[in-house]
Formats: sequence, C-alpha cells, structure tokens
Amino acid sequence: MKGIDYEYRAVNLIKDGGMQKTEEFKAMNPMGQVPVFVVGDVALSQSMAIIDYLEDLYPIPSINPKDPIKKAQARALAELVTSGIQPIQNLSVLQKVSESQEGRAEWARFWIDKGFRAYEELVQRTAGKYSVGDEVTIADVCLVPQLYNANRFNVDMSRFPTITRIIVELSKLDAFKAAAPEVQPDTPEELKAK
Repeated sequence: MKGIDYEYRAVNLIKDGGMQKTEEFKAMNPMGQVPVFVVGDVALSQSMAIIDYLEDLYPIPSINPKDPIKKAQARALAELVTSGIQPIQNLSVLQKVSESQEGRAEWARFWIDKGFRAYEELVQRTAGKYSVGDEVTIADVCLVPQLYNANRFNVDMSRFPTITRIIVELSKLDAFKAAAPEVQPDTPEELKAK
C-alpha cells in the first residue's frame, strides 16, 4: 500500500523443525515468532509494532483514520485480531494444545469463530466499504491475513457476511493481491495461485 522497497526473506515455520527456532533467528526475536522486520542493525518484531513503525515513517497513505473515534475503532478491531484470534492459533500453540491434527483444527476453529463473531458484531457498527468507513485502515490490514487461517481450518464464513463483504472489497486492491499468501515466492507449489 505504501510503495516501500524491501527485501523479502522467507522463514519456513515447518521445514527442519522450523527456521524460527534457530539461534540466528532467536537473536532477532527471542520468542521465535514471525514477523521480524530488520532496519539496519535493529530487528523489530510483533505485527502491530512493525505496522506502527511503517506508519510513522511512511504516513501516506495512512491506515489510521484522522477522526479519533474512528482511529480507536480501527485499532480495537485490529487488536481483536492480533491479540484475540491470531496468537491463540499460532503453530506453537496448536502443537501444545493437541497432538492430533483434528484436535488442533477444532481448537483453531473455536477461537477464529469466537473472534470473528465479535468482529462481525463490531464491524456492523463501523463499516462502510471497509472495516471502518470507506478507507483502508489498520483493521483491514490485520483482518485479511486471518482469512487464510479461517479457510485452512474450515470456518463457516457464511456466518460473517459483513466480514466476507469487506474481504471481497479488499481483495480487489492491488496491495492485498500482492500480499496474498498464494503469490509469495516461498509458497509451496500446491498452494500457489493458479
């Protein structure tokens, strides 16, 4: 969205026990989690911190509404995803919750569904074309990646018509097309966009 040049470095979370568990990676993020954004000799971790850094450095186009209420609503929706849904179904959590794939999927479905029910209720009060009004906000930036896990764990998205409508609108934008998991350079062949 912001037209920033960057160097993409894939971190395979599964192959050889997971690249995020190596000492080299943990030197950048002791939690052994992605994402990590390296600026010079400083490694930033956690999505919201990275997003805030980029927003401060490249404020146009802004993903934070100017209106303080709308800005708080967008931040609350973003945090709902980044704090209330996504971490609970991270790979490390799923591996701890159950040894079976079905047990992991059931856990993930429960938390994604619970979070999406809350998001759906809140976004019905704030949505225009997107999550908060008619401009892309931090809420949308955080929502779209969660759809990947919702699909992966077979969450019934028909129960979330407002979220689904918003994601359809966002998926028309070049920035979201370019960020889709199925078009990334390290996407496994069987998952690549056809």
